[in-house]
Parts: sequence; C-alpha cells; structure tokens
Amino acid sequence: MVTDLVSVVALRLLHLDWKLTTAESCTGGMIAAKCTDLSGSSAWFERGFVTYANEAKSELLGVSDALILKYGAVSDAVARAMALGACYRSKAQVSIAVTGIAGPGGGSHEKPVGTVWLAWCIQGVVDAEWRLFPGDRAQIRQATAYAALEGLIKRLPNEKSD
Repeated sequence: MVTDLVSVVALRLLHLDWKLTTAESCTGGMIAAKCTDLSGSSAWFERGFVTYANEAKSELLGVSDALILKYGAVSDAVARAMALGACYRSKAQVSIAVTGIAGPGGGSHEKPVGTVWLAWCIQGVVDAEWRLFPGDRAQIRQATAYAALEGLIKRLPNEKSD
C-alpha cells in the first residue's frame, strides 16, 4: 500500500536528515500528494514540481529543449535530467522524477500507453528505470507512484555517510 511506503520513506529520510523533492509529469503531483498526506511531512518533504508540459520541464527543472527534442519527453535522458534538476533547484538531497504515457491516448508502437521512466537522484547520483504498466489511466498513474516510492526505498542508504 502506498501509505506504508510513504511511512518507510519518511522514517528513512528523517534518520538520514535528508529532504525529498518530486518532479512529476504523468502523475501530476500524485506522489507529492501521497507524501504530504502524512502528518509531519514538512520535516522530510521539501517541494514538488509538476512539470506536465515540456516547457515546464525546461523552465522549472532546467531540462534542455534539445534533450526533449532528441529523445522525447518520455525517455531515460529526460527522466534523469528531471531528477537532477529537481535536486539542484531545491534544498533536497533526494528526488523522484517520473515521466510517462498514462493514456488512454498518446501512445505509439515505440512507446505504448503505460510506458513510464522513473528516476531518482540521491546526493547528485542519478539512477533510472523503464517500466510498462498495464491498466487504465488511473491504474497506470497509481502504479507509477507506487514504483517511484518503492524504488526510492531500495536506493536510500541505511546510514548517513560522513
């Protein structure tokens, strides 16, 4: 359940004394909303960027127009740039970025509906993964939020390094 994942994220970030920011496209702020549903989240959640339009990705996160033109908004390169930009344009040590095609339209043979790129930036180190989620728009968005939080938990260190 997403609430359980948020609780784990909160405890880990509090232990590390780190803050989280989100950069969301296809989820439209859903991950930030799930995080801030938890009381006391201001102690570990710094801000959320909803960058649905390509222009917003560029203006708010510093994703280059050339990168979007070359690879498309739903790509490894753009997800990584979103994650990095979110950290650099906030006071957070950690970010989650998601970009995808939630449908029902917008898909193609190369990038069908359900295609999502997720990225995480942890103290300047970026990792990303591609997923293809089944279902309708709501199911794809929910699955993306879940995978983003689960992926963050897997990548967070257990102990703060000096």
